[in-house]
Amino acid sequence: MTRVRVNSFSISLDGFGAGPDQSLEHPLGKGGEELHRWAFATRTFQQRVMDADQGETGVDDDFIAKGFENVGAWILGRHMFTPSRGPWPDDGWKGWWGDSPPYHAQVFILTHHPRESIQMAGGTEFHFIAGINEALERATQAAGAKDVRIGGGVDTLRQSLKAKLIDEMHLAIAPVILGRGEHLFHGLDLNALGYSCTRQVAGKGATHVVIGRA
Repeated sequence: MTRVRVNSFSISLDGFGAGPDQSLEHPLGKGGEELHRWAFATRTFQQRVMDADQGETGVDDDFIAKGFENVGAWILGRHMFTPSRGPWPDDGWKGWWGDSPPYHAQVFILTHHPRESIQMAGGTEFHFIAGINEALERATQAAGAKDVRIGGGVDTLRQSLKAKLIDEMHLAIAPVILGRGEHLFHGLDLNALGYSCTRQVAGKGATHVVIGRA
C-alpha cells in the first residue's frame, strides 16, 4: 500500500522550516542553511547529493538513508525547485541540483503557472501541477507499489497536513533559533488532525521526531 511520507525535513527550535527572503543567493532563505548542517555532514547526503565518497555514519545518516528507501515519486513546492515567482522566466532553469538531481523518480512540482515537463539525467522527471490533490493522484500512480515522499517546502507540508494527506512525517529539529521565516505549525492543531508523536531519537546534529496519523 502506498504511503505518503515526509522524511528529513529540518525545522529550527522555534519551529521554522525555512528562513526569510529566499533568493538565488539564499536558496533556503536567510539563515536556512543552518537547519541542514546535520544532513550535510552525513555519508548518505554526501553520496546521493554531492556525489562524494565521504561523510559521517550514525543516527543522522540512518534517518537520511531511510528517507530514500521505497520512494516511487516525489511532490515538491515550487520554491523547492526555483527562486522565481509568477510566470516562468525564459532562463533555462532546471532546478537547484544540476543535470542529475538526487530524486531518480518522477517529481511533481506545485505551481499555478503551466510548464512543460523536464526530463533529467538519472531517471528524474519534473512535472508541473496546479494543486496538491492532483499532484498526489499523479504521484501515487507513478509510485506504483512504492511510497510518495513530500519533500517540502513549508507551505506544501502545511497544505498536506491540513488535508490529512500525510501518513508519517519525520522532522529533524536542529539546535538553531531562526526567529523568523516560514513557520511549520502556526495555526495548526495536530491533535485535532489526528497526528501524534510516535518516535523520538537524539542524533549528533539534530533531534529526530516521527509524527504519525491514526
